[in-house]
Amino acid sequence: MSKRNNANRITQLLHQWQRGDQSAQSLLIENVLRELRKISNSCLRRDPGHTLQPTELINEAYIRMTQQKAVKWEDRAHFYGIASHLMREITIERLRKRNARKRGGGVQVESFDECHSPLNQRSLDLVKLDEALLALEKFDADKCRLVEMRYFGGLTIEETAEVRGSSPATVKREWKLAKAWLFRRMQGCCP
Repeated sequence: MSKRNNANRITQLLHQWQRGDQSAQSLLIENVLRELRKISNSCLRRDPGHTLQPTELINEAYIRMTQQKAVKWEDRAHFYGIASHLMREITIERLRKRNARKRGGGVQVESFDECHSPLNQRSLDLVKLDEALLALEKFDADKCRLVEMRYFGGLTIEETAEVRGSSPATVKREWKLAKAWLFRRMQGCCP
């Protein structure tokens, strides 16, 4: 099946699932599981001290997705955006709990550079990044979703462009702007 047909199939299944078709929900999972594994592996690589397994992260994100009654599934991009967002939330929640048990251990993890980004060569504090992303979401939700897809979801420029239905050049430009904004925010240079 071509990428375009697969994207259309996923969108079709999302709409059927939203209308209450339980068989569409099962087919959807079969069609997206490989990509969800990729996203979960990417999220878990961000936190070397994690105790979650990729399947656990997928399951927890899936449970949260099914509990979101107000979501109107638009398309494949929307689905993967929400999956990346939920996996980020789950990963950060676990990290915060672990840090609280360690009395604020301040776990440092890989740099943004590890995700095709020259933002910062130092290790990144995921909690600080999450706080900056929350601020970015208020300022520009679209760029926040882009960061989630690229950094937490592990998608390449080309994959992100495909999921978002835009050009790689647009994704590169927005990625560069988002990284600069986050860098400034994390350095305390912007409100």
